[in-house]
Amino acid sequence: MAPRLQERYLDEIRQQLAEQLGIENPMAIPRVTKIIINMGVGSAVADKKNLELAFDAMTDIAGQRPVQTLARKSIAGFKLREGMPIGCKVTLRRQRMYEFLDRLISIVLPRVRDFRGVSRKAFDGSGNYSLSLTEQLVFPELNPDKYTKPQGMNITIVTSAKSNEHGLLLLEKFGMPFRAAQTPAGS
Repeated sequence: MAPRLQERYLDEIRQQLAEQLGIENPMAIPRVTKIIINMGVGSAVADKKNLELAFDAMTDIAGQRPVQTLARKSIAGFKLREGMPIGCKVTLRRQRMYEFLDRLISIVLPRVRDFRGVSRKAFDGSGNYSLSLTEQLVFPELNPDKYTKPQGMNITIVTSAKSNEHGLLLLEKFGMPFRAAQTPAGS
């Protein structure tokens, strides 16, 4: 059975986007292609156990095993050598991607403390969206007794949109809680 967000995209969102953007070719309609979750664990240089905990947390969050990210260059001030493991990342596609996006929008973001919506300006110019969470424990699948050290993560939603406006429209249709658009003062 397909995830509910994927079904909603196929049944409703695609047609709405095609009408709003005036796109006739169904392959040109913007869609989410992949989601990349990245955890940089700076404390892994001093204690390897922190990296193992991040690996376990990422596995629980994403539902698949992450890959290690290695330092690209040595930095003496941080006691960092080239090739040392300093983080982990996961690339989600297809069903896992839609399931994660659904959980992110409907469960995780509302649990963030003092949440007023995500920024509308975090697009990269090509319709891809990035956001960061400072606390991993907003994910309900993580046990707070096991993961006592706060660990943040970056989440990048890669779309096939050609512009930021098209990417914003796509994510709005999915229900991404963006902050209200700023109106100019005096109008």
